[in-house]
Amino acid sequence: MAQIRKMDCQVEIKSQADKFYDVFKTKIQQMPKICTQLIKDVKLVQGDWDSNGAVIEWFYVANEISKSKLKIKISSTNDLSGKSEKFLEETLDADVKNKTIAFRGLEGEIMKNCKSWKTTLKVTPKGMGSLVKWTAEYENKTSVPDPVIYLDFYTIWTNIVDAYILNA
Repeated sequence: MAQIRKMDCQVEIKSQADKFYDVFKTKIQQMPKICTQLIKDVKLVQGDWDSNGAVIEWFYVANEISKSKLKIKISSTNDLSGKSEKFLEETLDADVKNKTIAFRGLEGEIMKNCKSWKTTLKVTPKGMGSLVKWTAEYENKTSVPDPVIYLDFYTIWTNIVDAYILNA
């Protein structure tokens, strides 16, 4: 019998927690411009961009991350140019006070091997910067390897958004 599994990654960034959280709460539609290396497109399917219940369709590149993660530099000229993946997610809960956002996977590449997928972003002030924690809770459909490539994706995505904020 399959069970819910959990994996997470933490990234220390230089940006203030409020500014970093705000990008993921209110500027999701700008991600293809902010993060051209990873996010190819994002579309609102249902609801409002920054509201609970919003359904968002992502087109992103994750399949080349593990090969490139040690070499990638955070600049707008990098392009992993791998196969674009699709992911449809619903925003479950955005808590501004605690700087958390939870998303539930509905369909896409991730869901081919997972019965369920839930991601939570939590941003905590730390010194002059912040600590960003991504947690993925999932249940695999079969005995496939854990989808750790997505932790690499979240780490690189976090660093790119941090660089964007610092250079704004």
